[in-house]
Amino acid sequence: MAIEIGPDRIIPSDSLTTTRPEGSVKLRDHDPQDLENMPPISVISMMKKTVDKHGDEIALRVKREDVWLEWTYQQYWDEAWLAAKAFIKLGLKPHHSVCILGFNSPEWFITQLGAIMAGAFSAGIYTTNSPESCKYIIENCRAEIVVAEDTKQFDKFPKINEFLPNVKSAIQYTGTPKEGIKSWKELLEIGKQESDEEVNHRIKNIAINQCCVLVYTSGTTGLPKGVMMSHDNLTWMARTTCKFLNISANDSLVSYLPLSHSAAQMVDVWMAMSAGASVSFADKNALKGTLVHTLREVRPTCFLGVPRVFEKMMEKMQELGKSAPAVKKVIASWAKKTGLDCNKKRLEAEASGASASAANDTISYKWAKKLVFDKVKQNLGLDHTKVIGVGAAPISMESLEYFLSLDIPLLECYGMSETGGPHTGNRPGHHKLGSIGPSIGKCRTKIFNPDSDGEGEIIMSSRNIMMGYLFNEEKTKEAIDEEGWLHSGDLGTQLENEYFKVTGRLKELIITAGGENVAPIPIEDTMKKELPVLSNAMVVGDRKKFLSCLLTFRVETDPDTMEPKDTLTKAAKEWCQEVAGVKVDTLAEILIPGEANEKIMKAIQDGINRVNKQAVSNAQRIQKWTVLPTDFSVPGDELGPTLKLKRHTVLKKYAAYIESLYDI
Repeated sequence: MAIEIGPDRIIPSDSLTTTRPEGSVKLRDHDPQDLENMPPISVISMMKKTVDKHGDEIALRVKREDVWLEWTYQQYWDEAWLAAKAFIKLGLKPHHSVCILGFNSPEWFITQLGAIMAGAFSAGIYTTNSPESCKYIIENCRAEIVVAEDTKQFDKFPKINEFLPNVKSAIQYTGTPKEGIKSWKELLEIGKQESDEEVNHRIKNIAINQCCVLVYTSGTTGLPKGVMMSHDNLTWMARTTCKFLNISANDSLVSYLPLSHSAAQMVDVWMAMSAGASVSFADKNALKGTLVHTLREVRPTCFLGVPRVFEKMMEKMQELGKSAPAVKKVIASWAKKTGLDCNKKRLEAEASGASASAANDTISYKWAKKLVFDKVKQNLGLDHTKVIGVGAAPISMESLEYFLSLDIPLLECYGMSETGGPHTGNRPGHHKLGSIGPSIGKCRTKIFNPDSDGEGEIIMSSRNIMMGYLFNEEKTKEAIDEEGWLHSGDLGTQLENEYFKVTGRLKELIITAGGENVAPIPIEDTMKKELPVLSNAMVVGDRKKFLSCLLTFRVETDPDTMEPKDTLTKAAKEWCQEVAGVKVDTLAEILIPGEANEKIMKAIQDGINRVNKQAVSNAQRIQKWTVLPTDFSVPGDELGPTLKLKRHTVLKKYAAYIESLYDI
């Protein structure tokens, strides 16, 4: 029976999808016991329960001018309430949006909750987005208020009233705003002057099967789409995942991945809110190298990273390892072999249901732990961490095994913007290396139309599946079938014990002129393993007679702009000297015809020959390749905000290079 007033009322609906901002959806009730065990609640009610239980405990922490500022859960709630009142006074209507454009901060969280309290939506925008991309999202979600971090973000809209005519107010949460833009303090002052009546009225009109948050896809496959997440989508998934991973109020997190991404938002905002955990914010240079300083200071119990974060850690540790004294190198090498062997045995034992403790009780493991593992974890700030998740993009087996050899198991998880974050995942004690784990809690996952090898599309259906794409009926129907299953576009197989493995992506499959289907990612991973000088390898050859590959070398990046430089990394220089026998410092030296060019290109070809020997068929061999004059990057638009390869952009941007590979 529907509850008549919000925030936990349910509006009767016959449809599992909607694309209208005021629309509602039918709750996915395939498991009546799940509805009974985890009754639907709104974001407002979930937060209120946490405030009642943990109101005096620290919710949010941020370091500014070398001092940690802290908000308790009660203060988090109170400030969001003020923001909601101010937003309403400034003209925010129900089912419209507040766009948030800035790096992770307490104000980001408070703005989001304030928008929801006002019966509106929050919509995060990546800080790396261009002015045109920002404008598209702001207009698509009918944003009436824009909250941004600093003048750098507002400089994208020099004449904000002309550029964004429907935006009624702009607020800046750090620094001194320019004329016409309100400060965070001014926003809260407006809220203090208003009565609670309208916020209370709007909360009574909230329904848990209506939208409260928009998550825009990163645009790696076209224009960003506004993923509509209902209250039940978010609160059910947050509670389900906390239970799955045993997350509680005793846990602490570091927030640094973009909050406009669903995985970061689910972990940092909703899971933390559900559990009453504390969230500490890294600084905006986290992905430029400062993250480890925050980790060392906070020593979180839970940590989520994208593959590139772990790859950078691995590269740095490998670089330091090369310059270590001989004795330390021998000890480290022995410890890593011990760690990999012991942990693989432990994982095999876990998978078979046997006791896993014996593998890590050996004398060798205990010494390796004391001499190496404990010190590495301390240096990384991960010595208190019980769960280290990795997701948002494919990670190589090389990275997984490297960290496993250091006694740091990376727990792969899998999900999409459309699932509100992780949908399947490994967890401590239930971890199958190279898999994305089983379905989390009562999430449902299956392989659609599997072939003779059991490979098919991964599809999902449970209470975390989005309502639809805002104002986009066509794409919503493409994504969710008539039975309510979300089609991921990813290829996978089901392993033993209902674990799953991602094997490729339908849209990334290359179909050669001979009609053979080729998954590029395994080839690219093998190529980077055989040729560690490479930063990126992208296989091309759709509808062509053979496969080719675009290669980029590892180069330094500008710490301010994140643009790739011409200077090779230390590891790349060492590879050129040790493997190719030439001393070079820049990419330009490699690309100029001459002795260095010939020797390095021969070493690259030797590596590709080794890759081709591992190919399962002739059609999967790389016949031609070229080295591009720069590495892929976010500023170059070849990588998305979570450092995922934007293949369609690369194909368009480097079309001339690709055509030259097929010129006869």
